[in-house]
This record gives sequence, structure tokens and C-alpha cells, in this order.
Amino acid sequence: MLRRILIANRGEIAARIVATCQHLGIETVLAASEADLDSLPARLADRTVCLGPAAAAASYLDVAAVAAAATATGSDAIHPGYGFLSENAALARACEAAGLVFIGPTPAQLEQAGDKLAAREQAASAGLPVLAGGEARNATEAQSLARDIGWPVLIKAAGGGGGRGLRPVHEPTGLATAAAQAAAEAHAAFGDPRIYLERFVATARHVEVQLLGDGERVIHLGERDCSIQRRYQKVVEEAPAPLLDPSLRAAIRDAAVTFGSRLRYRGLGTVEFLVDAAHGAFYFLEMNARIQVEHPVTEQVCGLDLVAEQIAVAEGRPLRLAQPEVTMTGHAIECRINAEDWRQGRPSPGTVTRAVFPAGPGIRVDTWVQAGSVVPPFYDSLLAKLIVTGADRAEAVGRLRHALGICDIGGVMTNLPLHSALTGDPGFAAGGADTGFLVRFAERVAVEAAHG
Repeated sequence: MLRRILIANRGEIAARIVATCQHLGIETVLAASEADLDSLPARLADRTVCLGPAAAAASYLDVAAVAAAATATGSDAIHPGYGFLSENAALARACEAAGLVFIGPTPAQLEQAGDKLAAREQAASAGLPVLAGGEARNATEAQSLARDIGWPVLIKAAGGGGGRGLRPVHEPTGLATAAAQAAAEAHAAFGDPRIYLERFVATARHVEVQLLGDGERVIHLGERDCSIQRRYQKVVEEAPAPLLDPSLRAAIRDAAVTFGSRLRYRGLGTVEFLVDAAHGAFYFLEMNARIQVEHPVTEQVCGLDLVAEQIAVAEGRPLRLAQPEVTMTGHAIECRINAEDWRQGRPSPGTVTRAVFPAGPGIRVDTWVQAGSVVPPFYDSLLAKLIVTGADRAEAVGRLRHALGICDIGGVMTNLPLHSALTGDPGFAAGGADTGFLVRFAERVAVEAAHG
């Protein structure tokens, strides 16, 4: 049994992990940067230690500092949350060397799955369909690879996720600049500048399958639809994926389990697919070898605490559920509430002066902000996640509209107006939107607003 866990993260996921640990009777130590020492998660944790300066490279991305903080505080384990070092094999190895438990996959599995390039190779070897692509180590390789793939192409970061390092390129003249920008962004976010190219598919759906494994057995916990996204940042997620043919849904779930079983995967992981539902086709995109931002919608329909499941696996326990015992009930939708000028796509740091969130049956809010919280300019702009659950999708959409009408955040700009407009749109209500839906919708809303 783990006694004390160091949380090497910040924001809502740090607060989320603290809540589960408190329920399990596990002490928590928050490893925070100087910018987050007075944050809500720091006040919720049993203890807080300073990792270093505000810059992520000098704090949340410093493997040695994170491992040293865990050792110095007498922690048994490190929970990396998502982003930062969550898929970093060096941190997992540092834990092994220090006698600490890494709450996540093994170092080898992180190299096979957390590394997007290696995951592509594993998926292809397992017989999963993959898009044409490969690593681009320099501008010459990128141009040659793009010619082989065919235009347009998508540049992706090899060592991370969350939309960081993603750049679509439609013609040769823009490739070198876009590749350099993607590599720099990936290095700043994950400490890994490697990039690769894939064939760009403009109109498809983004469907991902939640896996849970104990190193011997892997099960799925259903799928999520994450197609409502902008600039490759997910904005709205839901479970289960609406309007999927049952045979296609089953094939996607089976492919994810095949991939996880090939790795003998341990912990939580998400296998992501690009789905051409109109033609019954799907393609492996990547595996996120960690907990996801959107994990609450799976929790709501499955009735599970996924952080608790992570911890149980890390403690060496076998899975307590067999696949036939996994049941999914109702429909859940999550909105990511960000501090941003959504029309311009720019973050909006500052001090939150007012934070009002809804409550009641079928409503959940995961957040790290309250009145007085400082939103620093150094990190992701996520403030809160609003999660609603209904007996079916129609009820969930109606509940979401009501809940968004109660949300009120002052002091910083947010994307709440976009969410409110989106949930009132007939196209959203119909379900089954593709990855370009939100861009088209936001452009239309912005034009309408400009003309009164």
C-alpha cells in the first residue's frame, strides 16, 4: 500500500489526484513551481515543496528535481498527472533507481507507447491501420518525406500530446519554418524536440479508447469522441462516441486492446484513432501513456475512479474487473473552460476575481481556481472542466446548456461564450461532428458577433 504520493503537476489534475488520495487515506505532497506555491492545489495537499522557478524547464520538466523532491519528502511514489513528465521514460527510470513507484507504465512501455514514433511502429506491427508518415530529423528529410506522403502533411511532436507541436502544412514552401516551430514548441513543452510527419486528413472524427492494464491483462473502458477541437486542442469531449456504427465501434475497441495487449500495458492509457465513419475506416494516431484531461467522462459512464485504478495497479494489484464486467450507462460530456480570448486564440492570464460554478444531479466540476486565484502566463490555460451526465445524449446536452448558464468567471477572459453558443447549435446537438466542425462554427460566430 502506498503511504505518501508526490504529485509532480499543477492545476486541476493536481487537485483531482489530491482528492482521490484523500479518499484512499494516502498523504500527498505537491511539487510546485514558484508560481504555484500559493495555488489551490498547494493548499489542498498535505504538504508542498518548491521544484524551482516558474519556467517549466526549470521546475515541472526537471527530472532530477522531481525525483529529489520525492526522496526528500519520504514519498513512496510519484504521480505525474498529464503533460510535463507524464510520458517521460527518464523519470520512470529515476523512480526505479531511487526505489520509488512511478504511477504509470514501465520505462520500456513509455518508450514504446509514450513515444509517438515508436508507437506508430508498434501499431503497424500489431496490424493496426496507420497513416503514411515517419520521422523528420532535419529540413531535407522533412521535404523528402512530405513528397512521399503527398500534400498536405501534419507535423507532430514525438514526445508529447495536448496539441503541442502540431502543425498542418499545405505546400512545400512553408514546411521548413513550420517544422522548426513545431520542434521548438515540443522542446519547451516536453523537453523533446523530435518531430514526425503524417498524411493530413482534414475531415474525420477523433475517437479514442480508454485502456486499463495490470501488466498481464488489458481491458477497455469504452471510447470517447474528442472531435470538437481547435488548433488540435480538444475543447469538448464525450462518452460514448455518438452515431458510430456498432461494428465500427467494436473494431476500434478491439484494435486498442490488441495494441495494449501487445505491450502488456500497465496502468491507464488511451489509444487514439482518426475515424472516417462514412467509409467505416479508422487509423491509429497515437497512444497517450497517461491519464487524459478528458478522463472524467469515462468515469461518469463507467462508475469508476480512474486515479484510484491507476494507484491500485501501481501498488501491484491485478485488475479487479474482467471485460464483461465493465458496464457503461448514460452519456457524459465535458467542456474545457480556458482562460483565453477564444476569438484570437490567445491565453488570458491574470487574477480570477469571481468564480461561480454549477452543482446538482449530473453535474461535476473539476477545477483549481476560486476568487483570488492567479492564472500565470507560463502554463496551459485550463481553468476548469465542466462535466455533465444524462440518461442519454439529449439529456446531457440539455443539462450542459443549463450548467453553462450558471458558470461565471471574472478577472480573466474565458471561452465560456463559445461553449454557450456551441451547445445551442443544432449541428452540435445532432452529434457526430468532425474535427473541423468547431473551426467552422467559431468563424461563423465571430463574423455574426462582428456584425451585431
